Amino acid sequence: MSIGTQRARLFVAATTAFIGGLIIASGLNWTKLGFAQTRPAAAVVQPIAEASNAFVAIANNVTPAVVSIEVFSAPRTGSTSNRGRAQTPQGAPPGMEDFFRQFDIPQQSRPMRGQGSGFIVTSNGYILTNNHVVTNSDRETIADKVTVRMLDHRVFTAKVVGHDRTTDVAVIKIDGSNFPTVSLGNDGTARIGEWVLAIGNPLGLENTVTAGIISAKGRSLSDLMNPNGTNQYAISDLIQTDAAINPGNSGGPLVNSRGEVIGINSAIASPTGYNAGYGFAIPVTLAKRVMDQIIANGRVRVPALGIGIDDVSPEDAAVAGVKDIRGVLVRNFPSDDTPAKKAGLQPGDVIITADGQPVDRVSTLQRIVRNHNPGETIEIEAMRYGQRKTFSVKLMEAQTDAEVASSNSTPASTGGTIHPALGIAVAPVSAEMAAQARMPTPVRGVMVSDVTPGGPADEKLTQNDVITEILYPLPRRPINSPTDLQSVLKGLKNGEYISLSVFNLADRSHAPRIVNIQVGR
Repeated sequence: MSIGTQRARLFVAATTAFIGGLIIASGLNWTKLGFAQTRPAAAVVQPIAEASNAFVAIANNVTPAVVSIEVFSAPRTGSTSNRGRAQTPQGAPPGMEDFFRQFDIPQQSRPMRGQGSGFIVTSNGYILTNNHVVTNSDRETIADKVTVRMLDHRVFTAKVVGHDRTTDVAVIKIDGSNFPTVSLGNDGTARIGEWVLAIGNPLGLENTVTAGIISAKGRSLSDLMNPNGTNQYAISDLIQTDAAINPGNSGGPLVNSRGEVIGINSAIASPTGYNAGYGFAIPVTLAKRVMDQIIANGRVRVPALGIGIDDVSPEDAAVAGVKDIRGVLVRNFPSDDTPAKKAGLQPGDVIITADGQPVDRVSTLQRIVRNHNPGETIEIEAMRYGQRKTFSVKLMEAQTDAEVASSNSTPASTGGTIHPALGIAVAPVSAEMAAQARMPTPVRGVMVSDVTPGGPADEKLTQNDVITEILYPLPRRPINSPTDLQSVLKGLKNGEYISLSVFNLADRSHAPRIVNIQVGR
């Protein structure tokens, strides 16, 4: 027998054995003959089906209590007030600007109409929605007529029971009984990554349900909630979601996987004015507290420490002696008689605990304070240049309706003495500039005339900032000339920190802020 014949027989035998093995294995259910499987296994399909059924059940249960809100205001003579026009800050992304100003018609010479959403929380007709849904462009004047439409096509004229600009929450009421209601959950236990549904009436499309996840918590939108400093007690504690939210969703519920409302949809971040993946909701625990006060008292009493605050930067933490970059920086005081100032807090302090709870950011401190009433006392723990200090602060009631004035013009600034260690040029404040900015006499401080791009002070100081005092390194000392500043800087090494008290000439109140800078970095 030739070698070729032997190889051919060997190949046939091997092939026969392989096919026989497959047949035996198939008979023993080890494998199955046929094409590659394209269907997911039943064990995978079942959880997907269960999640889908859960969304269906939630939508069926919640949508009957979600309402469409239509507002109307008659034409008004004259132009909108300066305060009304100031609600959208300069440079705001077009989408965010349009969303918050969707009911705003500057120079209101024709009827104003708008639409939003809301949800029924009591069987006798109390409804939660957004303040900006039921008010005009100034966020304070209530619309002349508020109409509520339900899923079952019933239509009601609603009464605005009360509204709160600081939280963007409003409560309206329709007459009747046995209305369908939603269940309110606890947003404090909600976790990033959890599934949520947004329900509302976007773009006039009634009872629309979208799904996504919680993508962040404690989110701040200061440019929108506190435009140009006109809403200084605005919350910075929003839930971020990628569930599609569009104009018209405002006031609708954000619902968790148990069918409980954990937030009121309020804003979007978008370059176009429509959903780009980032929506924001007001935490429902805060909204419920506001609602209870409105129903009981007709208004909201906002507790406050009486301080201007910011999240802590690495420089702030280093100067204060905080090992971790966390806490809240005390920036300034709105007046000399605030509770926090009376208790002994100082600009530059970093608050690390409040009411016995850790404070990691502004939203956390706001949440702790808003859980109290004006007149109650809370313990504040802060770091001051490496020393831990404790203060007892009796909360005041914030005056939320005080108008914040703004300067109509900013003095021009040119030239100045260059300080490379900070990357700035400064110049004396001339008598003409001081008079134009209505600065008190005698004039103190030096004006920032230029900031080096990418330098240590870039994005921390701007032109027309006035540096009035060195807070750190100690001792504190006033700055009255470029020479005063230079004498401090020449004693610092690269990598060391300096803490400045600063205000901007464009700010008519001349409210100071704390700026911490790492020298030469």
